[in-house]
Amino acid sequence: MLKRLFSFLAFFAFVSMVCFIVVVFYSKDSTFFIFTKPYRMAVGNATSFQSIKELVELEIEAQNASSEKTRMPPSTPKTLGPCPDTPPNLVGPLHVEFNSNRTLDYVRKEFGSLLQEGGRYMPPDCIAQQKVAIIIAFRNRYEHLKHWLYYLHPILIRQQLDYRVYIINQDGEGVFNRAKLMNAGYVEALKEYDYECFVFSDIDLVPMDDRNLYRCFDNPRHLAVAMDKFNFHLPYNGYFGGVSSLSKSQYLKINGFPNSFWGWGGEDDDIYNRILHRGMSISRPDSVIGKYRMVKHERDRHNEPNPNNPGKLSQTKWTMDKDGINSLKYSVKSIVRDRLYTFITVDIDAPLN
Repeated sequence: MLKRLFSFLAFFAFVSMVCFIVVVFYSKDSTFFIFTKPYRMAVGNATSFQSIKELVELEIEAQNASSEKTRMPPSTPKTLGPCPDTPPNLVGPLHVEFNSNRTLDYVRKEFGSLLQEGGRYMPPDCIAQQKVAIIIAFRNRYEHLKHWLYYLHPILIRQQLDYRVYIINQDGEGVFNRAKLMNAGYVEALKEYDYECFVFSDIDLVPMDDRNLYRCFDNPRHLAVAMDKFNFHLPYNGYFGGVSSLSKSQYLKINGFPNSFWGWGGEDDDIYNRILHRGMSISRPDSVIGKYRMVKHERDRHNEPNPNNPGKLSQTKWTMDKDGINSLKYSVKSIVRDRLYTFITVDIDAPLN
C-alpha cells in the first residue's frame, strides 16, 4: 500500500514539475516546446529526472536559437565597389560603317532601354571612376548624329562611364562657333551634375577602337589621333582637333575655350596654345587605339574657313585670360531630353556673316 502511495506521489510530483516548466516557458516567450522523441517515465528511478533535464536543455537551446534569430541584423543592399581601371568588356578594334538606312528610331530601339532620359548611363554593378559629360557642338547634322549615337553609346557603356550626352545646338543661321558652343555645353552640364571630366567631340567622328577611353587623365587628352581623313596619321604635332578631354580643373586652368573664333579653323590650335601656356602637356593614345572614321560631308553653310582666325593664334598668351569661360555670353532657347541625348539649343549672338 505504501509502495503504491509513494509511486503515485512520485508520479504526481513529476507531472506537476512538467506542467510548471511548460507554464514558465510559455509565459516568457509565448511559444510551446514540442516533444520530438519518446521519453521513459519510469517512476522510482533516475530515468524521469534525466528526461526532465533533457527537456529543459532542449527548451533552452530553442530559446537561444530564437534569440539569435531575433538579434540578426536586417539584410542590407550590397555596397558597390569602384569600377576597375581597365573595363573588362572592351573588345578592341571595331568595324565602323555608316549605313544610310540607319535611323534614330532604330538606335532608340537598340539602346534606349539601357539609358536613362537625356542620354544618361551609370554602371549597375560598380561605381564609375569618373563622371563624364560628353559635349558636342551641333547644327543641322542629324544624319551624322544617328551614326555617332549608334556607335558611341555601346562604347561608353562598355567603358563603364557615368556619363550623359549633351548636344549643344546653335540657334539661327549665323556664323558657326564651335568653341563657344563647347563653353556653353560645359556650363549647362554642370547645372545638372557634378561632372569631373568633359569630353568635347565633333559629331562626325567615330572611334574605331573602344580601348580609346573617353575619360580624363593627368594631362589634357587628345583622343582623335589617327583619322581616316589624314590617312590615319597625326597631321602635325600641335594638332588638338576632333575629340579631346579635359578635367574640370584643366579646363578652368586655361579659362575654357576661346569665344572669338567664328567660322571654321583655328580654335583647336588656340586651345593647344592655352594648354602649353599653363605649363601642361598633351597626352594621346597610340595611333592604333586612336583611330577614327569620319562621316563624309560637305562644308556647312556659315561655317566657311575664316581668314582672320590664324592671325589670332600668336596672341593667345595675352588674350586667353579675358577670352574664355569668364567672358561667355549666351542664352538657352530650349532643352529637350531624348532617351539618347540631351538637346540644348542656345543663342550665342552669332553674326550673320
